[in-house]
Amino acid sequence: MDMDLHITRFDWAGSPAQIGPGVARLARTAEAVGIKTLSVMDHYFQMEAMAPAEDPMLEGYTTLGFIAGVTERLRMRVLVTGVTYRPPGLLAKIVTTLDVLSGGRAELGLGAAWYEREHKGLGVPFPPVAERFERLEEALQICLQMWGDNDGAFDGRHYQLAETLCRPAPVSSPRPRIMIGGGGERKTLRLVAQYADACNLFGGPDQVSHKLDVLRRHCDALGRDIREIEVTALLSTPDDGTPDQVLRAAEDYAAVGVATVMARAVGNDPAGKLETLFGPAVERMKAIEPKAL
Repeated sequence: MDMDLHITRFDWAGSPAQIGPGVARLARTAEAVGIKTLSVMDHYFQMEAMAPAEDPMLEGYTTLGFIAGVTERLRMRVLVTGVTYRPPGLLAKIVTTLDVLSGGRAELGLGAAWYEREHKGLGVPFPPVAERFERLEEALQICLQMWGDNDGAFDGRHYQLAETLCRPAPVSSPRPRIMIGGGGERKTLRLVAQYADACNLFGGPDQVSHKLDVLRRHCDALGRDIREIEVTALLSTPDDGTPDQVLRAAEDYAAVGVATVMARAVGNDPAGKLETLFGPAVERMKAIEPKAL
């Protein structure tokens, strides 16, 4: 079993001038303790459910480009990119650039987007949810076409591209891995079954187990092996927890088929917390064998 790290806040770093050094230290620490993949949110305002919208928030792909420059092995993704924020052809080019410059360490996380306030605040169109899911599927198709051998046109309902030219090609072979976030049973998990290399599911082990049953049915309907899809879940542990508590929580997820748990960067010193709470658990976690799906 692996552990990833997800950054949801930047207020711990201090002033704007301190955010860069703070993020660099956190990323280097994550790499040093054995974190596999580091992710950041795709938000322009902080989520109000977590903290005031006015709290500091960084643009995701610029942040990952910076992290790529201060690390050597750490994989990177946005968890997850909102389909509304960037035209899909541009998104494919951005992820390709990150992949090329990082030596093949970029992944694409993609979802239907939801945070209406930041859309309205920054003038980003926010279509109805049904249309956002239609755009999500077209965006996936466009990225796959740009990372394949077909440089021709794409003529969709919402996106029309005269050329899907993407040079240089990604370093990742055969292309950057695709993660789809969310657990919607009718649309999201069907898209996971059809397009994704990984999924990110919310909730405790029982909820994740139910979602995996739904995902399996979608995979069976499409003739796909569910074992081809990496299952990830966010790990909930108290800020004052212990490495043993982290391991027990990870074991509960592994028992339902989760292959990778994601720790959140927590506290006022998340790099220090990585060293004392999550770091000691990472190597022991590799001995945990997830349930076969």
